[in-house]
Amino acid sequence: MRCRRDVFQLSLFCGDDWPGLIQEAATVMGRVMPASSVSRRQRTGCTEVKSYSKHWVCLFPQHGPGMKHQRTIALHGWQREIVSAQPGWFVRGLIHSDGYRGDNHVRRALPGGVRCYSYPRYLFKNESADILGLCGEALDLLGVAWRHNKRNEISVARREAVELLDLFVGPKY
Repeated sequence: MRCRRDVFQLSLFCGDDWPGLIQEAATVMGRVMPASSVSRRQRTGCTEVKSYSKHWVCLFPQHGPGMKHQRTIALHGWQREIVSAQPGWFVRGLIHSDGYRGDNHVRRALPGGVRCYSYPRYLFKNESADILGLCGEALDLLGVAWRHNKRNEISVARREAVELLDLFVGPKY
């Protein structure tokens, strides 16, 4: 968000159920912009982690007016180099912001009776086709099998793919 004197505010809203993620967000924000202070503000059910700098817009040139899914979101060359070199960190951020890891419970009626089972999976949901595409590209770089299970959602459900993604995403602690 643009504030006075061309200073930008970067705010991350982290669920209070994940205090480790709140701390990690504050730590990383401080490392990226060491000359700017990082503050926390308690909100209902979440904590806002924020920092002010004239340079946030340099690191996030995709920022702009309007909703993300109604405008183009593309990585600049220098951003693409970073994501290509460290796709696991990129996917980790995407999953921690707009993703989910949980169990998919299945109930199937078979000739021999009803069979129930469950398996772990990741879901990443976003209304921006561009952001979904970036997520898919990064998963490809990691060698993680994925598919669109809905127009606005990516699913990672194969056992080997979930195990591989667990290595990069880690817990929200």
